[in-house]
Amino acid sequence: MPIAPSDTGSEDQDLRYPARVPLNRKPMGVIASALTARRNVLELIPELAVRQPMVSGRTGARWHMVMDPGALARILKDRVDDYPKSLVTRLILEPAIGDSLFVAEGAHWRWQRRAAAPAFAQRNVEALAPVMTAAAEASAARLSRQAGKVADVHAETVTATFEVISDVTFSGDRGFDRDEVHKAIDRYISQTARVSVLDVLGLPAWVPRPGRLFAAGGVRDMKRIADQAIAEREITGPRPIPDLLDLLRAGHDPETGRAMNAAELRDNLLTFIVAGHETTALTLAWALYLLAFDPAAQDRAAAEARAALSGRAATAADLPRLGYIRQVIEESLRLYPPAAFLSRTAKARDELCGREIRPGDTVMMPIYALHRHQMLWDDPDAFDPDRFAPGVERDRFAFLPFGAGPRICIGASFALQEAVIILATLLDRLRFDLVPGLRPVPRMILTLRPQNGIFLRISER
Repeated sequence: MPIAPSDTGSEDQDLRYPARVPLNRKPMGVIASALTARRNVLELIPELAVRQPMVSGRTGARWHMVMDPGALARILKDRVDDYPKSLVTRLILEPAIGDSLFVAEGAHWRWQRRAAAPAFAQRNVEALAPVMTAAAEASAARLSRQAGKVADVHAETVTATFEVISDVTFSGDRGFDRDEVHKAIDRYISQTARVSVLDVLGLPAWVPRPGRLFAAGGVRDMKRIADQAIAEREITGPRPIPDLLDLLRAGHDPETGRAMNAAELRDNLLTFIVAGHETTALTLAWALYLLAFDPAAQDRAAAEARAALSGRAATAADLPRLGYIRQVIEESLRLYPPAAFLSRTAKARDELCGREIRPGDTVMMPIYALHRHQMLWDDPDAFDPDRFAPGVERDRFAFLPFGAGPRICIGASFALQEAVIILATLLDRLRFDLVPGLRPVPRMILTLRPQNGIFLRISER
């Protein structure tokens, strides 16, 4: 049974460590679990989950939290078809992104993945880098105007990454209203994506979830705007330098010859827009917080950026010389993985860590706990980018910010390239310092966001 957060949370407020989520220590029932999940999904994780390979229980239905790398490899790679996305995941995501890559299962997923794969080939990711460089330059300019002040860096990284994803998806389309889509996405994540009490009780999908019904207008707006932009592209034709819409329109499954129709294009593009800007924005915001928390690490990263850039914005060609900044990004993804809690429903009988898995069991993968597991990481709550230095070995399934196996995030290289380009550009020009009394609060609804932002003092270097 899930257990409730500590009354004091004193251990979790240890100021020697960056901000962290208080894990659960007291038993609670179905309703309390549902209310906790609506507030912060990560507060459902038992404290035992960072010390044991697997934790099981029952809250209406049987559930298992898995932190063992071998068992995770079995779920995500060896028997991936036996562990489809959970009902709760589908209920949250399908209204916005349909049966697209992130949600689809089996053959329907496989043909979409094969059709979309060329769009994310390394040559195409690198070809889109100038958009990232331009966004990094604009972000640095905006923050430079805040020099000497305290600013919400999360709000800024959201702006920067949304500029990137909208430009690489619908470059220059008049029919794509960026501001309206941005607002619709924010409404969707803050309202529609909350876990419902009805989800926890296991009620079927046809039972309406009131919160999602009330927020349906934002989802309709998002789809309408994307449909308009796709229809316009059918008339105007591809861009001289293909953007993501062009690449997906040209893509097809080499095995079946199938290509995406307009609705499938829309749903997949919205998947990339929602995930592509939200997750990278969070990674950058948490990275800036961690560097402010550790000034010595920030100085080291800034020196690397200055040696490579000398005042200009970073490009894809600079990436080989920005290795420590890449390590900072990876350590940020370890401590604050945007997709911090994954959930599957077992289809077949199995055994994980010596425990029976029955069809219908909920199998959860709390990536947040995996990345802070005491058996897998030294001093796991500490910020240490050198964990990711060249030559340092770790189990492949101990670090899963992008998942693993055949369903690993298709945009992982895109996101890492973008994050390094923007972070290096900012560190070359600006310094970020903590503000006493303004400690961020990690809170997961759909993604691991800083509740009420990340406020840092900005100064020029």
